[in-house]
Amino acid sequence: MKLHPIEAGNFKLDGGAMFGVVPKTLWSKTNPPDSNNMIDIAARCLLIEQGNKLTLIDTGMGDKQTEKFFGYYHKWGDHSLVSSLKKAGFHKDDVTDVFMTHLHFDHCGGSVDWNKSKTGYEPAFKNAQYWSNKNHWNWATKPNRREKASFLEENILPLQHSGQLKFIDGPNCSLSKENDRVDFLKKSGLGFGVFFADGHTEKQMLPTLVYKDKTIVFMGDLLPTAGHLPLPFVMGYDTRPLLTLPEKEKFLNAAADHNYYLFLEHDAHNQIITVKHTDKGVRLDSVFTFNELFN
Repeated sequence: MKLHPIEAGNFKLDGGAMFGVVPKTLWSKTNPPDSNNMIDIAARCLLIEQGNKLTLIDTGMGDKQTEKFFGYYHKWGDHSLVSSLKKAGFHKDDVTDVFMTHLHFDHCGGSVDWNKSKTGYEPAFKNAQYWSNKNHWNWATKPNRREKASFLEENILPLQHSGQLKFIDGPNCSLSKENDRVDFLKKSGLGFGVFFADGHTEKQMLPTLVYKDKTIVFMGDLLPTAGHLPLPFVMGYDTRPLLTLPEKEKFLNAAADHNYYLFLEHDAHNQIITVKHTDKGVRLDSVFTFNELFN
């Protein structure tokens, strides 16, 4: 097995939306905003090279939306999905599986492109199977009013129409009541486990795998940035924030107990972190770049 971090592009989001009810005087210490109250956000994906499979976890925003759409998100930097894949030595056609933690546009927008005539849409990875789960798919294709702006039909329905969409079973993996260790169940033959979380959106899937004797968890939107470690620091985007709290608490306790390495999808400045128990709760322990940890 070999892993490659894939930087699909940086953008900005409103700091208040990213930290919900937490006062700016607190969250700005770790996530400093610009003059428009926007903070730096990454779309950091993960490519897993294993045997005859090349699996991409999440795909970022993509580039097919209008200039007006991207104007809300202030893209910055030189990263892109295609250039990052090329840097890792691959082309989109090499990818065999695309695993989508959930179907919000900033996680799956790169899964679908315009077709050659720009009259419609087609899967961006023509040789890949795309993985979601039935509960989340139904949630995304019949969206509530709160999330409707995040579930864009053009990012989702072409996957079903193409016949490339697959569902994994679940959920029946959870935090063990006996010792609060996270029990990740290997599913779908993709070579990694999945932990389901419902606070941010219905049945978000967080992959975990053991790589070079380290347990790595792809954090998705359960922990967007290192600045979100304190339990009350919950995104305003979460549909069930009072469910995020216990999910996050149990997970972070397990991460501190068992030394999980947390791969941060949205933290533009911290790729991987570990956490530890303190008298204030679970807090940041160490920060690593992918290269210094594994190369």
